[in-house]
Amino acid sequence: MDPAASLTVDELAARAGVTVRTIRFYSTRGLLPPPEIGPRRVGRYGPGHLSRLALIEELQHQGMTLAAIERYLRQLPPDLGPEELALHRALVASWAPDTEEETTREKLRRRAGRELTEEDIDRLAAMSVLARTDDPDVFRVDPGLLHLGVRLLELPVSLKTLLAAREVVLEHSRATARELSRMFKEEVWDPYRRREDDPEQVETVRALSAHMQPLIVQALVTAFQRSMREELRASFPEEG
Repeated sequence: MDPAASLTVDELAARAGVTVRTIRFYSTRGLLPPPEIGPRRVGRYGPGHLSRLALIEELQHQGMTLAAIERYLRQLPPDLGPEELALHRALVASWAPDTEEETTREKLRRRAGRELTEEDIDRLAAMSVLARTDDPDVFRVDPGLLHLGVRLLELPVSLKTLLAAREVVLEHSRATARELSRMFKEEVWDPYRRREDDPEQVETVRALSAHMQPLIVQALVTAFQRSMREELRASFPEEG
């Protein structure tokens, strides 16, 4: 039995913020893989089920029907781990409105499935999983990333290192976004406006820039993944 599969269906529902009935319905439709069967024939669920539920929720936010979600999930490799599923969810969410929701400290504890210290909350904030509000017992949380962030709390990484890593990511992502925006403006938008005075056509190009966002995000993520693999292979050749 997979040691990570430690959640009962009730615990999975609490962590995912859905009902047990919803989980059973998704299971009958094949949207969720079957649980590991533990002692006394009790089904046990793990991080992969949580990540898949978060992805399903995000696809629903996009307005996809159940049939469309089924088709989407069938196209995914069957051996995707929780991290890869979380990446798919992030890509889907990249062109959607913000999905943050406010939650209380007690609800946050139930969703996390564990007690959270102030240091834990600081670490989750450093990973952009949540943000504090003026009320110390209310937080803005990205529900799709919460369970992944909680798993990362177990890693031996200091808050200082997390904050430094966040600054590196923000600095370079802002620079990339700025440069890509400049290129689009100079190479596409400005020349088009000089040639075309039709407001409808101008609006078409404006819409094009919005539709390009998910493609650019996916290209950036893919390039980053490949770069990370190359850097890790170079730094830890014996692990390759």
